[in-house]
Formats: sequence, structure tokens, C-alpha cells
Amino acid sequence: MATRQKSFDIERFFQALGDNTRLRLLNLMGDQEICVCYFVEILNQPQPKISRHLAYLRNAGIVTTRRDGKWMHYRIVMPPNEGATRVLQEILQWFKEEKTMQADRAKLTKACCTPEKFVTLLGAPLPAPVESSPVFASR
Repeated sequence: MATRQKSFDIERFFQALGDNTRLRLLNLMGDQEICVCYFVEILNQPQPKISRHLAYLRNAGIVTTRRDGKWMHYRIVMPPNEGATRVLQEILQWFKEEKTMQADRAKLTKACCTPEKFVTLLGAPLPAPVESSPVFASR
């Protein structure tokens, strides 16, 4: 029996990209896998709100998860649609030049380098690069 593959929902894809919090989450993930606790700390938002937005991105086929004990890690995956992949790659590239997104990434770097200054991050696994990620490949 053949398995049914869920068709790509382009409307859901663009709706997922239509929210500032979700864009900031994607920016922080970039080409690495990040634990939810970092999103909560960097964006200064409650964990249920962050989790709701991450679920939206996951349902849109833009992120995937990996559980490691009590830690839930998120990373970007390219959509199965070639056009959507190009759009997402361009957005992620644009984040590198956008001041707000740069500030978020600077906070993430600071949190990763000195997690002891962030009580909520004590014991949390550091963000890890995603192997063979085409997200920020040079053009």
C-alpha cells in the first residue's frame, strides 16, 4: 500500500511567514538547531506563545523537531516546493542585513557564550549547526 504524501500548502506557507514572531524564530534558527528555551530567552516571550508559533511553522513544513530528553530542538527544513524553497532562502538571506534580526542573533550569540548569565538557560544544550544545511549557502 502506497503512503500518502501530504501536498504542499502554499497558502499556509505564506501565512506562516506573515508573522513577526515566526520570522524572528526562523532568523534565530538560521542554519542551526536550537532548543526552545533559547527562543523564550532571546525573544522575551512566554514559552506557550513560542511553542504555538513553532507548531505553526512545523505545520507549514518549514521547521522540524528533535527531542533529546526534556529538550525540544527546532531547525529549518526546506519546503518540498521549489519556488517556496527559493522564497525561504531569500528571506533568510535578507535577515542578515536587517537590523532587528541582527540584534536577535547578537543576543543569541551572547546567550550561547555566557549561559550562566541567563537563569532560564542553565543546563540547556547549546545551539548546534545543522549538517549539510543549504539555508545560508553562498550564491
